Amino acid sequence: MALPPQFLDELRARTPLAPLIQRKTRLTKSGRNWKGCCPFHGEKTPSFYVYDDHFHCFGCGAHGDAITFVMKAEGQGFPEAVERLAQEAGLEVPKPTPEAAARERAARDLYGVLEAAAQAFQRRLRMPEGAEGLAYLRRRGLSEETIARFGLGWSGGGRGAIAADLKTDGITQEQLAEAGLIRERESGEGYSDLYFNRVIFPIRDRRGRVVSFGGRILGDGQPKYVNGPETAVFSKRRNLYGVDLAREAAFRGAAVVAVEGYMDVIALHQAGFGGAVAPLGTALTPEQMEELWRLSPEPVLCFDGDGAGARAAARAAEAALPLLTTERSLRLATLPAGEDPDTLVSRRGAAGFQAVLDGARPLSEALYGLLTEGRPAATPEQRASLRNRLAEVANQIADKSLAAEYRRALLERFFESTRAQKPAFGGAPGRPGARKVVVPRIRPAITPGRVRIAQARALVAITIRHPWLLPEVEEVFAGLDLGDPLLADCRACLLRWLAGGHELDSIGLMDQLARDGWGELVTALLRDPGLPEAAGPEAQPKDALEAWWHFFGLLRGEAELEEDRMAAQRDWDAASDPAAQARAQQRLIRLKMTLAALRRGEWTETDGAEAAGDAAIGGGH
Repeated sequence: MALPPQFLDELRARTPLAPLIQRKTRLTKSGRNWKGCCPFHGEKTPSFYVYDDHFHCFGCGAHGDAITFVMKAEGQGFPEAVERLAQEAGLEVPKPTPEAAARERAARDLYGVLEAAAQAFQRRLRMPEGAEGLAYLRRRGLSEETIARFGLGWSGGGRGAIAADLKTDGITQEQLAEAGLIRERESGEGYSDLYFNRVIFPIRDRRGRVVSFGGRILGDGQPKYVNGPETAVFSKRRNLYGVDLAREAAFRGAAVVAVEGYMDVIALHQAGFGGAVAPLGTALTPEQMEELWRLSPEPVLCFDGDGAGARAAARAAEAALPLLTTERSLRLATLPAGEDPDTLVSRRGAAGFQAVLDGARPLSEALYGLLTEGRPAATPEQRASLRNRLAEVANQIADKSLAAEYRRALLERFFESTRAQKPAFGGAPGRPGARKVVVPRIRPAITPGRVRIAQARALVAITIRHPWLLPEVEEVFAGLDLGDPLLADCRACLLRWLAGGHELDSIGLMDQLARDGWGELVTALLRDPGLPEAAGPEAQPKDALEAWWHFFGLLRGEAELEEDRMAAQRDWDAASDPAAQARAQQRLIRLKMTLAALRRGEWTETDGAEAAGDAAIGGGH
């Protein structure tokens, strides 16, 4: 039994081609694609190219997909190659049952039925009864070439029109119902047309096969658009309108841009934006995003410039986060208020929409605005809620190193935007931007709040003195509530320095902090007489690391430490490379030790009280 086309398409989609081929030959990036020496014939100059869904050797002519590659490279037959790839992709190969064979025959027949229906709809558009639909398309500015290229048609205004058209081809009503063209009446007596008196938009899969239709009614009827139902060959969640044409355009270098509707896609293609696609009447699904990434590593999502567009952008961004990797992301573009792509290119031409694409922002830049829109941050409670929300969203990214980068970027924006005006810490004479630390003259009372700040000051001081420990603690340090906006801002500067790839040297770090205006604060921190010995330059690495986790545990608290431990356990279990696994394991060990010490009562919540009392003399704030 031949395997169902849907299964083979899913298998190809779940098998990244470049990593598969790199097991046999070394590949290097070549623009969006990869190149290397052909594994099938000896060559010294690379002529073997790997694209998203196929490979091609310009030397020997070898060509194919993932299944073909395994067959050629390992001498396996088709069933063996499919079985092996399916096992790696977590798919089960369909068994050769009579029912499966019947479904396969029906699916093959459905493509023929749908293609025949598409041709019938196109014929009706050119008949007198389709004049209204043709006039509508022309009023929308579509050329004859565009109408033909997208296969636009007319459903007919008479009941049973499509069944009558296809009856001469031997197509039965039962087949039309399976194809989603008609549906059985609720009474169970006969069928009714799904598309009636509508302009027809054929929906094709990435291979160009008609799999369903969309229909737009003319006039004020409802619903304005109707999409075909789920069938054996059509899934609304998996398909994108225009994907077959966009695939070809993306291969030639066109920007891939997801817009809202059929007419938007068609208008953009006609204006020269051949990478335009659209979801089918719903928000973008994870499956559709995967399809977008098969076309481009950084597609553009285009949204209206109103409140609804902003909400849609926020939903799409959050849905995409768990799927992001270092190799694939998104850009977000915003249309002028009151415009959609169709009207924009009609009024302002291709240049108007190109300006929108040129203004598209990387997801990493746009995300903060999407998440904070309409969320006040005037009170400590509101700021804490917002900060937790930002960290929570970043943690949705499965790639932990990428999640840490997003979390850092979001929190840096947060600290910058919520930083209160602090006249007492304004620029000192001759030092623009430097922060002048004011030393209180009166020794304040020791309170839990001041103890907490003293603990945070000790943690930051240890980090500044011993930046070599940052690779181990960076992730937990970035998300810790330090209880003091100044310390949090200083931490953000410290983490930016770390991201710059500098040598992990305390003197170099302090120089950078001084250049950024934190010199006086750092001096006050490191001269605080209440600091532990671990914050001194002579402390042993083991003592410094243990003290760091000691103060982290006090600041974090038992319940939060337990959450951290569970997250580290998940990271360790999910880590796919040895380096990531080692980092996760080390963090897990430290968190377990910290949690155990806290539960045994080895630490007290008043650790740091001495520093809190001495902070009045040492420059506390």
